[in-house]
Amino acid sequence: MLTVTIELVPAGFTPLRRTIATMRIANISDLSDISDYWVDAMEGANPLAGTAPRVAECTVTDHARAQSIWALLQKACGEILKADFVEL
Repeated sequence: MLTVTIELVPAGFTPLRRTIATMRIANISDLSDISDYWVDAMEGANPLAGTAPRVAECTVTDHARAQSIWALLQKACGEILKADFVEL
């Protein structure tokens, strides 16, 4: 499983660092050369966008594992953007 953590570091001042989102990506195809992945994401509240904390899940299908990790992350981000988020 891959875990992606998005942290906000105001003005680069690390004592104020806080996690604003996370994503987990898990292979559900027994590590086949062409694999499917389950993805879940969590966002904290965003006062600028006026959104409450929320979660969503989706799948990435038919991903060639020989590609860069960035290709998988790009697909996971694209699919999660289309997912139906549920407010917490």
